[in-house]
Amino acid sequence: MLESPRVEHAATFAELLNASVGAWDFINWGLVPRDLLWAHAFCAHGAELVETGEDIIFNAFERSGGACIGRIDLHSFDLEAPRCEIGYVGDPRRSGQGLMREAVLAVIELGFTMGLARIEAISDVRNERAIRFALGMGFEREGVVRHRERDPQGELCSQVLMAKFPGEAAL
Repeated sequence: MLESPRVEHAATFAELLNASVGAWDFINWGLVPRDLLWAHAFCAHGAELVETGEDIIFNAFERSGGACIGRIDLHSFDLEAPRCEIGYVGDPRRSGQGLMREAVLAVIELGFTMGLARIEAISDVRNERAIRFALGMGFEREGVVRHRERDPQGELCSQVLMAKFPGEAAL
């Protein structure tokens, strides 16, 4: 189940994040445990980004039980192209169950239904898990962009650029 972020998601999102510390090594805000106050502000900021139309963000929940299993966002839109980037984090405790794959593919389909011609996934070259995940959903590896950003440790890092196009099936 996908829902736009709300402050009511804070407790379950904090639980997900805190259970994922150590697995989200390439995400600045996912490196350390967070309290409910931080999660409340994070969810409120996500809701604001959705409300202003800057990003499309979904928190993904299990259909049974309602646990938060991840977060997916479409951001950095260029409507002239038309394209955007996708970001996602999933609960490593549920890895291999296909839950995040199903949720991410639904968000990708939404993007293409909105008229996007290209959705990009960009990952640190060392983040093999994220790269495998994107390739498994049908993204094509286009190349490496060297020294594109700073990693959570402040070092310049290179990133893999991948893209998916409408009508191309997941593997």
